[in-house]
Amino acid sequence: MITELTNDAIALLHDMISIQSFSREEKNVADYLEKYLELKGYVASRRGNNIWMMSPGFDTSRPTILLNSHIDTVKPVVAWTKNPFEPVIESGKLFGLGSNDAGASVVSLLHAYFYLTQQQQSYNLIFAATAEEEVSGKNGIESLIHELPKIDFAIVGEPTGMHLAVAEKGLMVLDCTAYGKAGHAARNEGDNAIYKAMKDVEWFRTYEFEKKSKMLGSVKMSVTQINAGTQHNVVPDKCTFVVDIRSNELYSNEQILSEIQQHVSCGVQPRSTRLSSTATPLNHPFIKRAKQLNRNLYGSPTLSDQALLPFPSVKAGPGDSARSHTADEYILLSEIQQGIDIYIQLLDKLQL
Repeated sequence: MITELTNDAIALLHDMISIQSFSREEKNVADYLEKYLELKGYVASRRGNNIWMMSPGFDTSRPTILLNSHIDTVKPVVAWTKNPFEPVIESGKLFGLGSNDAGASVVSLLHAYFYLTQQQQSYNLIFAATAEEEVSGKNGIESLIHELPKIDFAIVGEPTGMHLAVAEKGLMVLDCTAYGKAGHAARNEGDNAIYKAMKDVEWFRTYEFEKKSKMLGSVKMSVTQINAGTQHNVVPDKCTFVVDIRSNELYSNEQILSEIQQHVSCGVQPRSTRLSSTATPLNHPFIKRAKQLNRNLYGSPTLSDQALLPFPSVKAGPGDSARSHTADEYILLSEIQQGIDIYIQLLDKLQL
């Protein structure tokens, strides 16, 4: 059974790779996947470039598990030596853009769904293949939350070697502005905005938030861009810089922002506060099952659609995150088989 599911999953991924699906340009691959599900005899729903379906006999009195991964990809880097849209199998590896991130998760979750919905379960299943994950877009999984029934738990498919990210850091990007007064650099005049900004940059570099997470560690703040001045002989009256903040689950982004504003003198404007840190209790039934199957548990420093899910979730999928966004991206065929098998072992007859 697993071999048959694996062969079908590999064939589907092979076809998906050949369809360009950059973020916000996923229509063609969504069309293909929708038709694939209908040919399999399933009723697929659609919103924009998001495709989902609910298990037969859906019963709102039972808990519901969401199986979700994304169909969008980043654009290929220049170092590719193969055609990123021409799937090639060599030495047990399937090469192609999005093969590892996160096409293998999409097809593995889907074929696990096919198996699990043919068995009697104590829960409902929803499978969702969604858009815009790579850009944290609002027309991806976030746009579906209010379309779906109440969800009790989710698996977000990303390349983790089928180990479990039970917590994930959030993201908040700040645009900061320090103002001074222009003057001639040759004379003792003006108020240099760079010098004013430097004090706040140093604060961001050295400040430590008090609460540290067991899984995610400390809140991390990094100044990543800075810009000021118009020419060498003019004292700049404005200096802007960008701060990348990776939060842990012990602080909301709003709490972090409030604490920052109490300490710095520059203007601070968040681009968004919606990408929150997440953590699922280690006594959750799914995580207990994972530990029995010797799956490792860890906290992830990188962002995924977990940040947009207002219910317990884990990040788990076939592949290796080190291959994501790289030239000649690939997935091992054995990893797809392992992914389907472990998803089924984690979920079959699970009691929530």
